[in-house]
Amino acid sequence: MESMGNLRRTHYCGEVRLADAGQEMVVAGSIAKCRDKGGIIFADLRDTTGILQLVFDDSTDPEVFRKAGALKSEYVAIARGLLRERDAKTDKIATGAVELYVTELRVLSGAETTPFEIRDEVKVKDELRLKYRYLDLRRPCMHEPLVVRSKICQLVRNYFCENHFCEIETPMLMKSTPEGARDYLVPSRVQPGHFYALPQSPQLYKQILMLSGFDRYFQIARCFRDEDLRADRQPEFTQIDVEMSFVTEDDVIGMNEGLIKTLWKEVLGIELATPFTRLSWDEAMARFGSDKPDTRFGLELMDVTDAVRGCEFAPFKNAAAAGGSVRLVNCKGLAAQLTRKTIDKLVEVAKTYGAKGLAYTRLTEEGETSSFEKFLTGDEKAALRAAAGAQTGDVLLVVCDENSTRACTALGQVRLEVGRRCGLIDPDQFNFLWVTRFPLFEYSEEEGRYMAMHHPFTMPTDDSLDKVESDQGACYANAYDIVLNGVELGGGSIRINDPELQGRMFKALGFTEEQLKERFGFFLEAFKYGAPPHGGFAFGLDRLVMLMLGADSLREVIAFPKNKEAVCVMTGAPDYVDDEQLDALGLNKMEQTSVKAGRKASVKMDLDNIAMLARLNIPPEERGRLERDMQDIINMAGRLEEIETDREMVNISGLVNVMRPDEPGSAWERDSLLENAPTKTEQYILVPRVIE
Repeated sequence: MESMGNLRRTHYCGEVRLADAGQEMVVAGSIAKCRDKGGIIFADLRDTTGILQLVFDDSTDPEVFRKAGALKSEYVAIARGLLRERDAKTDKIATGAVELYVTELRVLSGAETTPFEIRDEVKVKDELRLKYRYLDLRRPCMHEPLVVRSKICQLVRNYFCENHFCEIETPMLMKSTPEGARDYLVPSRVQPGHFYALPQSPQLYKQILMLSGFDRYFQIARCFRDEDLRADRQPEFTQIDVEMSFVTEDDVIGMNEGLIKTLWKEVLGIELATPFTRLSWDEAMARFGSDKPDTRFGLELMDVTDAVRGCEFAPFKNAAAAGGSVRLVNCKGLAAQLTRKTIDKLVEVAKTYGAKGLAYTRLTEEGETSSFEKFLTGDEKAALRAAAGAQTGDVLLVVCDENSTRACTALGQVRLEVGRRCGLIDPDQFNFLWVTRFPLFEYSEEEGRYMAMHHPFTMPTDDSLDKVESDQGACYANAYDIVLNGVELGGGSIRINDPELQGRMFKALGFTEEQLKERFGFFLEAFKYGAPPHGGFAFGLDRLVMLMLGADSLREVIAFPKNKEAVCVMTGAPDYVDDEQLDALGLNKMEQTSVKAGRKASVKMDLDNIAMLARLNIPPEERGRLERDMQDIINMAGRLEEIETDREMVNISGLVNVMRPDEPGSAWERDSLLENAPTKTEQYILVPRVIE
């Protein structure tokens, strides 16, 4: 391999165009592919901006041509040459009208054959992509989102700085406070037995900054939550964090609409119309069955409780009598697509979200079928259909429940499934809206009490101030979420700046004086010295980029994501640490039995991994024995670790003749040889297929 010598890059591969033809330039990157056509060699050079074709022919310097003939995929090279117009142009790449005729080539690094091809079209298992993430990120479809993400961060910084915000970093090592999810904890070496928490958000710090006289704050903040993962969730994530003093809800919303408008224009070239639509939480739930509604299609929910209130159909009757509701969606003109088989699948969707079932009426040219109308009188059926605006070709889907929110939520999910199945959703459309006036509290069946829907520092609405302790179910908050195409992009609220009101909130949530002092003492102390009215907001940056680029998962827009078990497959994190590190942190005093138990718990997963890698199908009856064998190996490894190997070991034994007499012994019978074989068939040992 060679050094760069005196060659230095003058141009990026993906940025040259036909207007640059005739210029001498130096480009550098990795070889995407190389094609030797006999007397002429084409090599595609890839860098962070794109691909440029390099050309070598019979007029090329022989030494340069020899080097070109040895190029392979992913070799790293730097080349000097003359940019010229291509004879055979292509529109598949941005530089398809030009090529570089190479006069000097230096091969800077070789490369082994990669585990998968470095191109967009190849299908690769996620685990393999995560293991070789540095290779996966070379693919243009993975590389470009991170370049765009960088541009978005730059635009965010510019926007807020132009609007008099200060970018201030808040601590990563902070006090553990209850914020919903589990904290990631960091043990302190200098304070044994004490722990820091990694921030779930900078919530307390950004409010304290408002109390510190910083009028406007923002930060692109790293946050951590120890919760179960899914397609749009990672244990560590990034949020655009904002806080402002002397503002109302309208001020905060207007500032953040301006940011979204800027990003969509600068990154996607789309001019968004503002202000965005606003719905109260009650309206969003009533019309769409969700506090993050997808408004790219219709099928809005209807409340038909009054139309069936006096009927004898027990589910409807009981829901209405208990103060609940009967909700309906009219799937206009979709009877041909929503067959009985499809409706059965929609029933399962409704049940998944808490409904006891899904009633339906299907109106077609051939006739009518219904799961419930036979229990209604003629007048009741007519009243229901009139309320729904039903016509031939429609399908009426109905959910009822004693809890109106549960009925709306279940039917809202059915609505989304119908939209997906029937192709009603335009994937290229961006529908923004704000959901405002959230409930201040929500009742937790598990806890048996009311809890803060957002956090305990959210300001109640003016008409809720006198109900905080007495009627929590009727209280609303000055809280707001921004929603894009049914996905929550971010949220925020106006904060409480009155210590007396804050005390009432904590009392309503059941905090004792001792708990408040322990968890929030420093925070409450700060409010004694004057606090301006303030409010804030936070966008999920990962999710924002994902939706802007139409990616399927957050992992597509994060450089080094974790898998669904919160493991970094590339590095193997999380991992064990050595005893010295544990001793320094005071964490190595646990009983040895707990260590052994942890090792035993990992045996099953290790065995599954071995079986997968070796393509072994382990029969259930063999699993127990193999797990015991693996446990013995692990135990032996543990004993070997305990042996002192630093000191010199001496072993003295008497000299004895251990050579066996040279006498033939009796032959073993086949049955004796096979007696302890783990698996056998007839008179042969049965070995795994991978050994065969």
